[in-house]
Amino acid sequence: MTTHLALLRGINVSGHNMIKMEVLKTTLEAIGFKNVQTYIQSGNVFVDTEEENPAAVGFKIKQEIFKTLGHEVPVVVIAKADIEACFKNNPFLKEKDIDIKKLYFAFISTELRSDSINDLKMSQVKPDEASIDANRIYIKYAVGAGKTRFDQKYIEKKLNVTATIRNWNTVTQLLKLYEER
Repeated sequence: MTTHLALLRGINVSGHNMIKMEVLKTTLEAIGFKNVQTYIQSGNVFVDTEEENPAAVGFKIKQEIFKTLGHEVPVVVIAKADIEACFKNNPFLKEKDIDIKKLYFAFISTELRSDSINDLKMSQVKPDEASIDANRIYIKYAVGAGKTRFDQKYIEKKLNVTATIRNWNTVTQLLKLYEER
């Protein structure tokens, strides 16, 4: 069995794509996922399956949510190593007196080229900063996530990918849950 973490984008936000986590859990168990565990209402769900391919797991989840619940929900599936890299490889953690409340992580549906940072045109979203690492973008917001143009829609448009963003606290808790499994 392989454990996957599926990050659903855009559910339970401002009354859109409302999905109760208990319903999501039951829906995924009904199609064969084991040890289904959700974390908070924003669409973080662990599943165990014989399927090793993260893209196949994401497609199956996305398809079932649409079929059963009627919502078109992008899904990015990541591994424990992706979460661990958020803390090991994040260049902003090397800064003195960093405010971790301004650190976010964008998880991307595919591995990015090292020069993809150029495609983001960061000069358009200054003073926010970003760094790319495989299928993750480390983000440091100057003011905060609610006051920036550098959101998942911006990332998706510039890079032609599916992206979903999580804050420091959420990613910290997801790593803890991964380790407890």
